[in-house]
Amino acid sequence: MVYVDTILTVDNLHINFYTNNRCNEAVKGVSFQLKKGRTLCLVGESGCGKSVSASAIMRLLPPLSRIEEGRIIYHTDQGDIHLHELDPSGPEIRAIRGAEIAMIFQDPMTALNPVYTVGFQIREAFMYHAKMAKAVELLRAMRIPAPEQRVNEYIHQYSGGMRQRAMIAMAMACNPKILIADEPTTALDVTVQAQIFDLMNDLQQKHNAAILLITHDMGVVAELAHDVVVMYMGVAVENGPVEDVLTRPAHPYTSALLRSIPVLGQSKAQKLEPIRGSTPDPFNRPQGCQFHPRCDFATEQCLQEPETFSVSPNHTVRCWHYEKVLANA
Repeated sequence: MVYVDTILTVDNLHINFYTNNRCNEAVKGVSFQLKKGRTLCLVGESGCGKSVSASAIMRLLPPLSRIEEGRIIYHTDQGDIHLHELDPSGPEIRAIRGAEIAMIFQDPMTALNPVYTVGFQIREAFMYHAKMAKAVELLRAMRIPAPEQRVNEYIHQYSGGMRQRAMIAMAMACNPKILIADEPTTALDVTVQAQIFDLMNDLQQKHNAAILLITHDMGVVAELAHDVVVMYMGVAVENGPVEDVLTRPAHPYTSALLRSIPVLGQSKAQKLEPIRGSTPDPFNRPQGCQFHPRCDFATEQCLQEPETFSVSPNHTVRCWHYEKVLANA
């Protein structure tokens, strides 16, 4: 089912990586819908497939990877565009990248070219898509001081927060309908993080953009997200409105994540519950549910791949024992 305000649908996405004659199933059956003017967070541990899913939307997967199954559909006023069928280097996807779907990459030092000025790289997006240059105005909108000077500087002359703002300026150059932010505040202090998120929120409200935010920080999810998808080992284990998922987690992994977070204002005596065990080797995955070796609710039934159950009208979970999880919340 596709809702009227849905702008992007990811349906049963499977992505494999092929290295050294081995296959890593990086993404296994991920599905979600991104809605206009709302923020959807993909959350989970490092290596769970969040960034790979986002790269698939932009058709920026590396050469040794392949979309094996599933659909990525961009819903426009002119009709649906099946992004998974487009040539990654073709004119169709190049016309969409930046202009309609933009991405803020995790590390601006590697995403931006060190031999070109920041202003040149922002203007490049304009020249390709809109045939105009407003780099100074964009840097000013991103609250970068002295933009007339900064526009002619190189990325190594920017501070960490300014680099990320420059990345946002490039991403927002053509007012895209979808903004993908891949952990945009990594390695930034909390004050700068707050500024970056305030800036993204302002841009969303101004242009009614849909934001797909990738993070492993549940505090960011609680603060910014309208909807959340929890991923583990390439599987979307829980999906729903942020209020439902955070207050009534139905998957043992989601519940364990929330229990492991320290609570602000609690004394040093507060008890944190780390998730026992470790993430399995992607080339030697457990049978059935990927989380069952670390799960307190695991039974022999968990050796079978769990079905998707509906907790509430918009809240789904992939766990055989979700009712027990809810009862023990």
